[in-house]
Amino acid sequence: MRQLREFPGTRDKAEGRSSAASSDPRRSAEEAETRTETFDSAAEIVDRAFKSTLAKMTKGLSPAGLATKGFSWAAHLALSPGKQMVLANKALENNLLLWSHLGEAMLDEKAEPFAKPTNGDRRFQSESWNKWPYNYLYQSFLLNQAWWQEATTNIDGLSEKDEREVSFVARQLLDIFAPSNGVMTNPEVVNTAVQEGGMNFVRGAENFMQDFEQYTSGKKPEALEQFSPGKTVAVTPGKVVFRNHLIELIQYSPTTETVYPEPVFIVPAWIMKYYILDLSAKNSLVKYLVDQGHTVFMVSWRNPTEEDRDLGMEDYRQQGIMDALDVINRIVPDEKIHGVGYCLGGTMLSIAAAAMARDGDDRFGSLTTLAAQYDFTEAGELMLFIRDSEVSYLTNMMWEQGYLQGTQMAGAFQLLRSNDLIWSRLVREYLMGERQGYNDLMAWNADLTRMPYRMHAEYLRKLFLQNDLASGRYMVGDRPIHITDIRVPIFAVGTEKDHVAPWRSAYKITSHPATDVTFLLTSGGHNAGIVSEPGHPHRHYQVQTIKSGDPYVDPDTWREKAARKEGSWWPEWHAWLAERSGERRAAVEPGNTKVGLRPLCDAPGTYVFQD
Repeated sequence: MRQLREFPGTRDKAEGRSSAASSDPRRSAEEAETRTETFDSAAEIVDRAFKSTLAKMTKGLSPAGLATKGFSWAAHLALSPGKQMVLANKALENNLLLWSHLGEAMLDEKAEPFAKPTNGDRRFQSESWNKWPYNYLYQSFLLNQAWWQEATTNIDGLSEKDEREVSFVARQLLDIFAPSNGVMTNPEVVNTAVQEGGMNFVRGAENFMQDFEQYTSGKKPEALEQFSPGKTVAVTPGKVVFRNHLIELIQYSPTTETVYPEPVFIVPAWIMKYYILDLSAKNSLVKYLVDQGHTVFMVSWRNPTEEDRDLGMEDYRQQGIMDALDVINRIVPDEKIHGVGYCLGGTMLSIAAAAMARDGDDRFGSLTTLAAQYDFTEAGELMLFIRDSEVSYLTNMMWEQGYLQGTQMAGAFQLLRSNDLIWSRLVREYLMGERQGYNDLMAWNADLTRMPYRMHAEYLRKLFLQNDLASGRYMVGDRPIHITDIRVPIFAVGTEKDHVAPWRSAYKITSHPATDVTFLLTSGGHNAGIVSEPGHPHRHYQVQTIKSGDPYVDPDTWREKAARKEGSWWPEWHAWLAERSGERRAAVEPGNTKVGLRPLCDAPGTYVFQD
């Protein structure tokens, strides 16, 4: 057997250690334990580094989690011969329907197609899809899509959550191969190429190269330069009256001679920049409130870096909300505050309000939540990305870089609406050679931010996975809080097409047993439904107040009975705030020099410019 090479002195040192260890059993055990801990730590680092690298390649989607769900579905389907018979019969029926329709279409070009796209799917609206061979392509695709929907649902023994996840993945995979995505299988692309002599492909190639250059360089599209905070967006006049490591607090300048005494304090989500609620002058919620006579304060969040990796949920509550409340109390003393939270900001505001109620802090006069959740049992398709395997995977990815990059979060949101946000865009820009113009809302959506490692990990585990806030297990300080401790009136807004905070999830706040809750459901999605200024076309909403002690009303029954109103919901909310506000008094400029709070700089401040 080949002898291992030893360096001079190695054997003597080893023998010395062995002799010393054998003479002292306690030392031997301690050294063994140290070696084990060192090895375990090194193994953990290797695992984290490997998963972090892999997560960047998969955009944060856990292969293990997907494989587990896929195996569970396949196993349950294999044990369901009756379901297999149904699927076989469905496949046969689909083929007969397809060829029957093609026969009718040959005799009558206006033959009605039997396979209809799902709501919101606009890929096959053009009349050119009803001609051969495109009618065959898109009808067979829709039938295949319907078959897979049947194949991934209503399987005995498979949990509802697993069904939703497998069905979602199946839809995503099918959408890759949709005929609308192909050059020769999309009649709109073919017709455009014939009419323009292929110039659409030239423009598409130019668009692709521009996007590739921007992606690799990290630059923003040049078209976004026209939407600059302080110039074209986030332009409502005001002053930064306070700054700490995590926030700048903006107080907006009054535009009326008198104002309501109770200030309005807005907490936006820190997933994106704050100015979603202060876009252009024509659609700024902040400007609307100021023009109605409200004194408005707004949080502008810092864009965290690797150095902020250990900022947690408690830091966001304390530095983001409690510090701001203290400053507002000094500027506008002895007045109740109307708290307003949007999206994740609404969740954090609910946490802060519940903790304040628990501790006897009664500074809030009312609470308003905009597209926000406190109970995450029905958080929609976003939950498909938030399971134990997925959270562990994301945590490893954030562990290496110290934060979650905005582009990584944006990818998950895009998958929720992949038809509109991914595939239709690729077809339009790269095959049709068209560029969609930007507006202020799209510019804001591209102004991405980061989230600290610790905060996002806590948010996903405590709120999404464990649902601690709704269950009374969420800890603030050394004691848990419960949302039912809140006693002030609540105004909650949900949006009909919300994929981030589904309105039925936002509606859960109406089950609050100890206060009146006014719930309003408005048209639009998570962002556009909130940015719904008066005069915005095609807007409507429903609103109804559920009083403390009223019997529970399920969301579908509520929707049937709540009166529908046309137009923007903003005036409805302003009237609600005004009813809960005192007599108006003379307006004053931002800050309060009497207590040493001089304005630091003009709005929109400095944090909004952090890349």
